[in-house]
Amino acid sequence: MSIFKSLTALVLVSAVPALAPLPAAAHHSTAMFEWGKVTKINGIVERFDWTNPHVFLFLKGADGKRYAFEGMSPNHLGRHGWSKRSVSPGDKVAVGYYKLKDGRDGGFCVTVTLPDGTRLAQLPNIPE
Repeated sequence: MSIFKSLTALVLVSAVPALAPLPAAAHHSTAMFEWGKVTKINGIVERFDWTNPHVFLFLKGADGKRYAFEGMSPNHLGRHGWSKRSVSPGDKVAVGYYKLKDGRDGGFCVTVTLPDGTRLAQLPNIPE
């Protein structure tokens, strides 16, 4: 085998691992929310999606509008007392949330207060 063929083979064999797919590190920005300024709304749960990478709570507000709230991951919430059955369609709840900066109806769900007064928080040290 010529030196040229040997070098070509070596380069190709070395390059194969670099072409293999690798898990990508993902970062989910929170820049779209008015972080740190809690707004409250009362409404009725329409849907609660307990899915990765983030849960979603869909609410029909007392004002008749529909809201979508993003939450943390199921794994994170499970460590803070939540479960996929924490809220159900038809539940009347109060939601504390960080608004979307673009003015759409919804945001980042910070707390959910259930009809019996149980308060579920997604983040530590959130004031009432």
